[in-house]
Amino acid sequence: MVSVNSHVPNQTITPGSSRSALDDLAQFVRKRREQKPGASDFAQFEQSLHQHVMAVEREILAEELARADIDVEAVEVDGVTFRRAVRSIGHYQTAAGVVEVERTLYRSRREGSDGRSFAALDRSLGIVEGRWTPLAAKQAAWVVTHLTPSQGEDLLQRLGNMTPSKSSLERLPKQVLDERHGDRGGIEEALRNDEHVPDEAVTASVSLDGVMAPMRDGAAQQKRQETADNGQLTRGPAGYREVGCGTLSFHDADGEVLRTVRIGRMPEPKKETLKTMLKAELGRALAERPELRVIALADGAADNWSYLQDEVLALLPEVASKVAVLDFFHAAEHVSAAFGAAYGEGSVKARSKFDQYRRILLEDPRGVDKTIAALSRLSKKMPKKVKLASVVRYLRTHRSMMRYAEYREAGLPIGSGIVEAACKTLVTQRMKHSGMRWSQQGGQAILDLRSWEQSDRFDRAWALIAARYKAEVHTLANVVSLPIAS
Repeated sequence: MVSVNSHVPNQTITPGSSRSALDDLAQFVRKRREQKPGASDFAQFEQSLHQHVMAVEREILAEELARADIDVEAVEVDGVTFRRAVRSIGHYQTAAGVVEVERTLYRSRREGSDGRSFAALDRSLGIVEGRWTPLAAKQAAWVVTHLTPSQGEDLLQRLGNMTPSKSSLERLPKQVLDERHGDRGGIEEALRNDEHVPDEAVTASVSLDGVMAPMRDGAAQQKRQETADNGQLTRGPAGYREVGCGTLSFHDADGEVLRTVRIGRMPEPKKETLKTMLKAELGRALAERPELRVIALADGAADNWSYLQDEVLALLPEVASKVAVLDFFHAAEHVSAAFGAAYGEGSVKARSKFDQYRRILLEDPRGVDKTIAALSRLSKKMPKKVKLASVVRYLRTHRSMMRYAEYREAGLPIGSGIVEAACKTLVTQRMKHSGMRWSQQGGQAILDLRSWEQSDRFDRAWALIAARYKAEVHTLANVVSLPIAS
């Protein structure tokens, strides 16, 4: 039996019977053609036509699903024998909506099996999580990559194709990227190995940063209090933790970005997984193009630089061309703060001095030395201005990373805007809506999907995910049917 759910009256069909949805569509079109042009609302006609066409699509899909059913005593999948258990109705979410199909379920009697039944047609067709047809799962995953489940539910209902619920859209990313599959690393490696460095690329820039995101953690206030009781500084709003973002960008000789790989990782100690993934991406690129100049580019966060200098640049061969660059706009903020401390934040003189030395820092080959010298003189005149002295120390510490005129002349990037944009597009735009709270698993699933989408890897990544659900199903002959213990 096959049942088709549609916006037109539901039809129950059996493979080989009359094609009722096609008949309904033909009748609908005939009636329309008998009417005078403009006799009814065109928008309503367009919607009704779409509903009839979707009903035909569901009818055909239901028949194909039923044709793929296997009803024998036993089947073998991945070397394991499964025995027929029961006939059951299955509900499948297709790209055109839900259909119902009667199919045979099988169960393993092998000791240690979980005892769960499955439909052989699910494995042979690659049904995702026992419910979604391959195309429907891909479309739904793409939707929640960009939209919240509520927004995705509304969008799909308005389009009038499939109509999954908010809860099923919310579950899908976590299901397909559950750690039990244990192949995320394999997916990332396959994606890297399937790509090539752009031919025009002469530079690869590596950056990492972080952004606070709301976490589903009922003990947030307690942890903040414990941190304070231990004499440590509590950072950020309660319940928020830092999500790590990293980028590897390829630039041409003029510094223009050719392609960027974006990575997002949920909170973890010292961003360890993010750093490992960034090194793997860079390693793959240098294996193909060892002559690339490597630029480590970030703001002034100490942990970022200890990684970029000690774990990226320091591990490259001595012959490699490698440069560490402090984000220009971050450096300029410190200069602005120094003049603000000296002359009053927002004052005319502070703005004038900042504009002057911002240009010097950016355009003069000795810009960083001149800026440090000017601020040092100012600091000696104003010894009580603690902020002023602090900026001088900061600029001296990062002096070697601030040769901006030289970098620009060489066509090197000087701003970490790419990774800052990644923080915004990967995390903020999707994960910081009002009332949101994220689990580690659910947040990482969304970050994986968004990272692949923004790195132009989504289709290839999804093909690897979908392949897990498909397997050869072999029917077994001469199998004695035994009763199944209740």
